[in-house]
Amino acid sequence: MDDLKDAKARIRREALARRDAMPIDVRIEASLAVCDALAGEFPDVPDVVSGFLPIRSEIDVRPAMMAFADRGARLCVPAIVEGRLVFRHLLRGAELQPQGFGTYAPGPDAAVLDPDLMLVPLAAFDRRGGRIGYGRGYYDSAIAALRTKGRAPVLVGVAFACQEVDCVPTEPHDVPLPLIVTEAGCHRN
Repeated sequence: MDDLKDAKARIRREALARRDAMPIDVRIEASLAVCDALAGEFPDVPDVVSGFLPIRSEIDVRPAMMAFADRGARLCVPAIVEGRLVFRHLLRGAELQPQGFGTYAPGPDAAVLDPDLMLVPLAAFDRRGGRIGYGRGYYDSAIAALRTKGRAPVLVGVAFACQEVDCVPTEPHDVPLPLIVTEAGCHRN
């Protein structure tokens, strides 16, 4: 088990170093290309879309989130509450509060929504839908909790192409992603 955790940590470190090395203008253009691809993938807008507010050199999906909102979707972003993720309703002009790890989300007065479409940030991914996040298991647990409630959100990983690896080692709790979108294209699994 420690070997698997060590392998994931190494893959995460290497993929994030490649992402960090991308010049800012390249990251911006790649983020916009991903947002355009997302709009094309979902001509029928889901009712509730969860995205995320980017941290560090992470891909920026805010243009896609705004495009979904402009077409009638309600937006939500992850908030860490008692050690787990919930998805709080994101309204324009909402006051955001720090969540740890450099992330922000609406405060506790915001409604908690169950997403129909989840844009999932990735540290690393493979073409089989394997993903490595930031190592806390928040998204895997949140997806499992939604499924326990009878919800089956469409899961879409979003990342830069440079974060792709040959093979992500997986554990039983790891949730594979049926679709991963990068600036280089869409990968269906």
